[in-house]
Amino acid sequence: MADTTNKEFSHFDADGNAIMVDVSKKSETERVATASGKITLSQEAYDLVKSGSMAKGDVLGVARIAGIMAAKKVDGLIPLCHPLAVTKINVDFAYDDEKRQIEIEAIVGITGRTGVEMEALTAVSIAALTIYDMCKAVDKAMVISDICLEKKTGGKSGTFIRPE
Repeated sequence: MADTTNKEFSHFDADGNAIMVDVSKKSETERVATASGKITLSQEAYDLVKSGSMAKGDVLGVARIAGIMAAKKVDGLIPLCHPLAVTKINVDFAYDDEKRQIEIEAIVGITGRTGVEMEALTAVSIAALTIYDMCKAVDKAMVISDICLEKKTGGKSGTFIRPE
């Protein structure tokens, strides 16, 4: 686990103004981030997604592409994020029949000077929102939840693994 003592916010200068962190002096290292989240659906919407019968088409296929596209555009969405040439983006899904949930996982990788946590979190968020959009005609009460960083490796701060 990385040391978290004496940490300061890096996106502010000495006067408290927002800044983009200068990463030009950092070493390029392999960095990977894994994020996850969930969307809970009504039984009807869940069954339609799982069977591939939703009127708008292949919900998870479209959500996968949306998550990948979103991870590549984080610098246009979050003001102080660096534009990154990510080298790996995987967005996957798992069904939890008991809870009527679709679990979403995104893994993003790069060899670079800054991490890809925001890219992985954004991929999960946009994949979940895409599922919501494609299913809202059947279920407007869906709940998107538990979006979090699961793991990150590389960089000065080392490895982070979410505690159980």
